Amino acid sequence: MTSEPRTTPIRVPDRLFAELAAGGGSAQAVAFLERGERARRLLLLRTLLDRMAELSTPLTPVADAWEVVKDAAGRDPEAVDGLLLAPTTGAWIAHMLRRVHGTATGPPLWAEAGRLNVLALTAALLAGTETALTVPLADGGLHLPGLGRLRLPDAPPGPSVGLAVARAGEVTLSGPPRDGGARPTVTCRPASVPVEPRPAGPGVAATVETAPGEPVASAPGEPVAGGSGDVRGGRPAGAADAGRAPGATAAASAAGSGEEGPDGRHRVPVPPTAAGSAGWLPLRTLTHHGPAGPVAIPLDDLDPYRDLDDPVPPARLDAEEAAEWQRVFDGAVAVLAATGADQGPGRLDPALIRAVVPYGRTAAVPPAAPTVAVSASSGDSFGAMLISRPGSALALAETLVHEFQHSKLAALLHLFPLLDDDREERYYAPWRADPRHLTGLLHGAYAFTGVAGFWRDRLAEPKHAEVAAYHFALRRLQSRLVVRTLRTSARLTAPGRRLVAGLARTLDGWLRVPVAPDALRRARTAAALHRTQWRLRNLAAPAAPDGTLRFRPDRGFWPDTRTHAFAVRPAAPRTADEHLAAGDPATALDGYAKDLAQDPADPHALSGWIVARAALDPGRATRRALTRPELHRTEPPGPEPHRQEPAGPSPHRPKPRPSRPAG
Repeated sequence: MTSEPRTTPIRVPDRLFAELAAGGGSAQAVAFLERGERARRLLLLRTLLDRMAELSTPLTPVADAWEVVKDAAGRDPEAVDGLLLAPTTGAWIAHMLRRVHGTATGPPLWAEAGRLNVLALTAALLAGTETALTVPLADGGLHLPGLGRLRLPDAPPGPSVGLAVARAGEVTLSGPPRDGGARPTVTCRPASVPVEPRPAGPGVAATVETAPGEPVASAPGEPVAGGSGDVRGGRPAGAADAGRAPGATAAASAAGSGEEGPDGRHRVPVPPTAAGSAGWLPLRTLTHHGPAGPVAIPLDDLDPYRDLDDPVPPARLDAEEAAEWQRVFDGAVAVLAATGADQGPGRLDPALIRAVVPYGRTAAVPPAAPTVAVSASSGDSFGAMLISRPGSALALAETLVHEFQHSKLAALLHLFPLLDDDREERYYAPWRADPRHLTGLLHGAYAFTGVAGFWRDRLAEPKHAEVAAYHFALRRLQSRLVVRTLRTSARLTAPGRRLVAGLARTLDGWLRVPVAPDALRRARTAAALHRTQWRLRNLAAPAAPDGTLRFRPDRGFWPDTRTHAFAVRPAAPRTADEHLAAGDPATALDGYAKDLAQDPADPHALSGWIVARAALDPGRATRRALTRPELHRTEPPGPEPHRQEPAGPSPHRPKPRPSRPAG
């Protein structure tokens, strides 16, 4: 590892670019992207080091900390590369560059810059080198990236300075002197741990084996054992195990007692850690066995830079919620493994994921919704994804594919520009409530092409066939629409044209894949509903004289309640939306008209009325309303004339035409 910039340009082999442009990407293609990410981070880090060297700090100087990193890289380059490529390292570098340029805020700048010292300390631990560094503490805690969090006893709140010594894979942390000059000190041998599938209940005693006379401490309800064998991804690659006593991971400076076993080792009861006392909180990992062996993916609820943006405090999952994550993840891995080893569009080897960040809940109660409410990723944190845990393994598998697509495209954008974007948000994205800029459109098209491929692979699975047919039909249609927008409206570079052309070829091929007629109808209806409601909520009428869209000043976020609701045909429809999903636009039209009589300005009801009317009478007037629904906001439709025929008539039967909105 070196901090010197590369002088040889990175050239993407045609074969790998073709894989990525099609929406897929083999392990070799992803490894190439990671190589580019490594080069980029070194360049950014070089810039950041120069700026941080000018800062006033109570910590070990930047140059000395960087020498520790280089020494560790000389001993174990794989371990230090893993630390450099960790998603939280990328997030920290990006955040710090924003801070030194005055576009972000956070804790005292010296404390955030001190993350370099923490990285150096962690590198020394992983490589087995020795060092002593002053490091920033937050509320008496020190987070070791990829390993866990160490906390001093009875630490004062806020930032402070500690002294950390790494030796033979063990760290000793001392805090600021207290009254009388004594420094609180803790020592531990840090390691991440797999999620316990069956967490111990309250009051269950835990024990850990230690060397004779070696005391231990742990956080309440937390496992203290170290990693179980070599794993990929669970902690920074190449983490040093030299000198580790089997089973021992945490040692506090207070004395302990226990029974001596026949092997001469002490078994010491692990007491609950009271608030403010010393404790080692290990990073948990989601584990599974892949073709190349055990794989561990950080389930990161501790790192301050896990949130993909500004630093955040720890939000520790309770043991039951962590176990639920492992359960749902196991199911998602099984779903992804069903398609085999080929990494075409919509397929993902879970071993490529670098971190999963839980969002929004820390307890298993109440039960999680079946779908993913929130997911996000950042180009600065390759391979990491922030996800609110769903109750469904299928939903988690889809989200893993979706977010990793974003990571791949972001890495491509770091290698070369794909389009010239003025960043003006004026384009329709079928999966968003708000207008998007061209880069956002490209990200959406790339991600949802992967999602379409994911559902295409589920078409042959009887358990998922109905839902898969709907989502495949919907996402291929929406993605192809956005690809057309990119080809006609974006100023694409040469690589950008190749990428968008590759997506178009993939989607055009999928548009010829037969889908069950009812699922196809529901998908087309849901797509029309979203576009119609988007225009009603976002656009002002009429457009500017030159045809430029004008946006409503009162536009805002609105929930898309229809996309998932239309996935399954309702068995006993009651609402207007359900009747439309069931293939009964006539009854739906009556329902929407009644809703509009109560609230003539309701975009949800008006969009449903326009789409249902077009389904009943697909003529020029209804096509015009679908194309420019914002022109039809001014007056609500009248009530639907009474009809004698039953609901759900044949689409070939002439229908009485309802009164149309004025304007």
